[in-house]
Amino acid sequence: MKGTAAASAGTGSARDESTRDRVARSILTNGPSSAAVLAERLELTPAAVRRHLDHLLDEGLVESREERVYGPRGRGRPAKVFVLTDSGRHAFHQAYDDLAATALQFIAEAGGEEAVAEFARRRAVEVGQRYRELIDAAPESDKAEALAQALTGDGYAASTAVKGQGTQLCQHHCPVAHVAEQFPQLCEAETEVFATLLGRHVQRLATIAHGDGVCTTHIPGPAVNSASPVSSVSDGESARTAR
Repeated sequence: MKGTAAASAGTGSARDESTRDRVARSILTNGPSSAAVLAERLELTPAAVRRHLDHLLDEGLVESREERVYGPRGRGRPAKVFVLTDSGRHAFHQAYDDLAATALQFIAEAGGEEAVAEFARRRAVEVGQRYRELIDAAPESDKAEALAQALTGDGYAASTAVKGQGTQLCQHHCPVAHVAEQFPQLCEAETEVFATLLGRHVQRLATIAHGDGVCTTHIPGPAVNSASPVSSVSDGESARTAR
């Protein structure tokens, strides 16, 4: 009897960890998510999702914040959404860096550099599609900041700063930096998607993958609303181009 009970408890614990991993992975993949959205997406009860979120909160793997709303805001308080913390993202990315690099190396050997570039473009477009609704809803002057918020939700710790006659988009963290060191096509495809989302040409000035402290993208044109009045990177660092 005791053995059976212990086995049942072990099975239940493993099941909980598997479901909790699905909740965390859904946030990683889809960005900031409310408990209700997670329940619908994962086909779980709201109570089950809240239980797993409480556990993830206690472990410091997720944190809650008010949902950022662009455009007209309805009545009531903004919904509470959950995002992965740096520790939560690290737990995922550390395990997959080597696997991702190995997979891309196989693609390069089997299909050549163009196959890697095509993979990078498809991945970037998929991410851009997730960001599209948020950015389209933002006023023209807030689109760069909306992009920064979307990137932050995916672990890039992004911000914007007015710089001359334009704006700099700064990504202070890169979850795929170790892979991008070997495959710069990832950075190139990301830059192309930024230009598409913002509806204007952009220029990548620096990347973490190539040794710069911050991934910096210049968005030319009239200065837009920004979270800070000056650039968060030095003029010397901004002037460097990604190698």
